[in-house]
Amino acid sequence: MNRLLAINTLIEWNPVEGDATQRLERVLWTDNAGEQVVVVSVSDAVSLPLPVWKRGSELEAAIAGGQAFRRKIDPFAQLAMPDPDFLQKHKDRMERAWEIIRDLVAVEPGIYLEEERGPLIRKAAERFKVTPKEVYRQLKRFWRGGKIKHALLPAYKNCGGPGKNRLIKESRSDQPKRGRPRKILQLDPEYVGVNVDEELHKIFRISTDLYYNTKEGNPLRRAYDLMIGKHFNLGYRNEGGVSVPVLPPASQLPSFQQFRYWHLKERDLAHSIVSRRGEKRYLLKSRPILGNSTQMAFGPGSIFQIDATIGDVYLVSTLNRNWIIGRPVIYFVVDVFSRMVAGIYVGLEGPSWVGAMMALANATTDKVPFCSEYDVEIDSEAWPCRYLPEMILGDRGELLGLDSDSLADSLDIRVANCPPYRADWKGIVEQMFRRANLKSIHWLPGAVRKRERGDPDHRLDATLDLRQFTKIIILTVIKYNLHHRVEEYPLDRDMIADDVPKIPVNLWEWGIGNRGGHLREKSLETIRLNLMPTGSATVTPKGIRFQGVYYTTARALREQWYVRARSEGTWTVPVSYDPRSMEVIYLRASDSSSFDPCTLLPDEERFNGVMLEEVLDFFALNKLKSQQHEGRRLQSDAALRAQVAAIKAEAAKMKEESGPQKQSNNQRLKGIRDNRAEEKKLNRRDEAFDLRAERHCGTPGTLLPLAKGETSVKASSSAKRKDFLDILKADGEEEQP
Repeated sequence: MNRLLAINTLIEWNPVEGDATQRLERVLWTDNAGEQVVVVSVSDAVSLPLPVWKRGSELEAAIAGGQAFRRKIDPFAQLAMPDPDFLQKHKDRMERAWEIIRDLVAVEPGIYLEEERGPLIRKAAERFKVTPKEVYRQLKRFWRGGKIKHALLPAYKNCGGPGKNRLIKESRSDQPKRGRPRKILQLDPEYVGVNVDEELHKIFRISTDLYYNTKEGNPLRRAYDLMIGKHFNLGYRNEGGVSVPVLPPASQLPSFQQFRYWHLKERDLAHSIVSRRGEKRYLLKSRPILGNSTQMAFGPGSIFQIDATIGDVYLVSTLNRNWIIGRPVIYFVVDVFSRMVAGIYVGLEGPSWVGAMMALANATTDKVPFCSEYDVEIDSEAWPCRYLPEMILGDRGELLGLDSDSLADSLDIRVANCPPYRADWKGIVEQMFRRANLKSIHWLPGAVRKRERGDPDHRLDATLDLRQFTKIIILTVIKYNLHHRVEEYPLDRDMIADDVPKIPVNLWEWGIGNRGGHLREKSLETIRLNLMPTGSATVTPKGIRFQGVYYTTARALREQWYVRARSEGTWTVPVSYDPRSMEVIYLRASDSSSFDPCTLLPDEERFNGVMLEEVLDFFALNKLKSQQHEGRRLQSDAALRAQVAAIKAEAAKMKEESGPQKQSNNQRLKGIRDNRAEEKKLNRRDEAFDLRAERHCGTPGTLLPLAKGETSVKASSSAKRKDFLDILKADGEEEQP
């Protein structure tokens, strides 16, 4: 017998031209010589064909010629090991089917011969009181499933068109209701219900988005009620001034079970959680946790993680120990590879990028003098971190203000922002907060504790100032770096071979010797310059303008920038600044490694030591005051225009009342000089200062006549002296053709 055609061998035929239907056959029986072979098609799950006889040589030739091949994977292999619960539940049905065909399948090869099979099946049908069709069905299932008893288990997975929507094109009143009849039909035969057609299915989808996937967090039942009230009403009636929807009978409405079925069938669980609870809560509570931060780092300095938290302790002011200043902000910068804390910052900034800037600057600072400032004496081996990393990973909030391009170009650092609460991306630094709280902060005076009614307020216990608390954090970090065993650290094969302790300082030292090349070193001034936010200042004739404030620098004076700006126009220059004090900004060189400090102009001394927020508030307030004054300006302009118009009207009326013009236009123009002289005499007489009491009291002055032959020196000289403006105008008139 040819071993290729053993019992249960699956033969798959290659598609023929014009017919892509899969043809898969199972060998049920062969004679001793392998020449007579019985096969059954297992491709057709609907009609379940009967076995057929074939020649073994023809099948072997087809396999050898490439028209068919022996399939190794049996699509019915799962029947051999059914689910225990499913088997227990349906065992009786399987045993009943097996009892019907057990004697028949033993008759081989007679059962495969049509003339013998018919009588055997009729006899079994009579014996077990079933139809011959049922006997045929169970036999075919037995043969198709591999001639095993478990092939007789119910095939519910093939029922109902798996994966297909049970929708009808269009619902009609005369169309029967699909699905199991409702129990309420026993009481009310009219309570049939409605079918879910494409239009109703569309309303379900829209209503899910409108009433369920929202920030209100409506339960599914309320979303269903809102859908019924808004999309299935017959109209509205007025009840006490309120429009109340009028609904049809419940039997004409889709049921909650139908709405729930389609909701569960089609819902996007992640989208639903984000829509109802927000992305942050989804990332915190429902996201898949598949990441491992250590896998992202190849050696020390590959990645620094940075994050901030509000310390769970209240502090007091250094100016007055009775002043409570609230809770501090704590920043940790942690090397992902070694879990070493590379930098810290404890202050009152943030959480924001200003605090992140201070923490990153600390990560590149020599820790020996830094600790010495807080009266903590260490050697360089106890805290050897004073370098820049290849990449910084942190929250969008903390790193949003950092100039990523500047860090990449000037410091060769990549900045990666991850979504908040992604513990699988920056879980190492988040664990550091929990550890610091458990080891130190929780036991300090003023620490935040859960209060019961009647308990004293823990804020009143505040005792430590910011400097003292910073010293505690420094000591906690040093102890962690030197002595904490990172139990969950995933040692690789090289580390295991070298027996590396799972302690941050040991992991750091091993990484420096075996996975180095990721750390960078720059001067402190260069690091601070490139950590500060950048902006564009404008060179103007009045100075270098930035955020509305004017600065100057020796370089600008030396290179005559302000002269150029007045003659050639303004231009912009890149600057760095510390928003905590706008007293000075830094003009960046083209290589971003050097800078020129720009100081306030004398007229801008009011901005000495002022924060950026205060500067922006100052100009914003001025703008608001201008807008507030706009109404008064418009009213004043309108009043002025009205008064000018009245004066113009009065002058036009007076001109009209003076009578018709008797002079020609040419004569009128030539008389301008004489007319002006007469008008000037009149003005001088009216405008002349006269301090006599009578004059001062309003008595008209009297012009005394001169003696015969006398001449007024003033009048003579005034008449002879021509006004400079008259001379210019006269010259202009003489020049006209």
